[in-house]
Amino acid sequence: MKNVFVKTSNYERFRTGITAVEDRGAAEASLMLVTGEAGYGKSETVDHWAIQSGAAYLRAKVEWTPRYFMTELAEHLKIDSRGRAKDIFARISGYIGVQQTPLVIDEVEHCLRDNAQVLEAIRDLSDLTEVLVILVGMEQVQAKIARHAQISSRIAKVVEFQPSTIDDVALACRQLAEVEILPELIAEIHRQSTGRMREIMNAIAICERTAKRNGIAKIGLQEMAGQTLTHDWQARRPRVVKAVR
Repeated sequence: MKNVFVKTSNYERFRTGITAVEDRGAAEASLMLVTGEAGYGKSETVDHWAIQSGAAYLRAKVEWTPRYFMTELAEHLKIDSRGRAKDIFARISGYIGVQQTPLVIDEVEHCLRDNAQVLEAIRDLSDLTEVLVILVGMEQVQAKIARHAQISSRIAKVVEFQPSTIDDVALACRQLAEVEILPELIAEIHRQSTGRMREIMNAIAICERTAKRNGIAKIGLQEMAGQTLTHDWQARRPRVVKAVR
């Protein structure tokens, strides 16, 4: 498969959200929340954006405390992480304030323990520096953050990732596969994956390997008949492509 980032409808929705936050009226409302079910491509999208925009990307940990978070962020920014918590905070805020470095926190659910102390530290940073902060979590996280008004009131935009459309699947097949995946097989990938980009990419890789193994440049349902395309992880069984009648 080609090493290409596919700009799906979820990516375009995400970019629209970024523009909305950048054009906000209240300077302190610099938070953006990205939610959605697992497998819809949230982490991949924000990671790609972080690399392109020079943002600091951190994956939250269950063990995070405000100091642990700030120490990890300081190390990521390659600034001094030693000393008292307030000194670390001062160095971080000074750096990202001057550089205007956006901040991405993935798996933000882990920041809500102990009355959301870590998220409060993140809010303090955004208040002081007015940099864009993107929080990424599962679909239930919005309701949990809403319990903390001082944080939720600073969220300028919520972007919910949706299942990939069949056009998204077709785009991914065109841009990622080194063989041509025919329309009927694209439709089957969309049906089996239920729009989860993670499964779509795995299915594309399987189709590509099958085509290369058989020395063909195009692959459809007939060539994939009887083979596993995706897996039903809840039922713990493979999803097999049915033979074409």
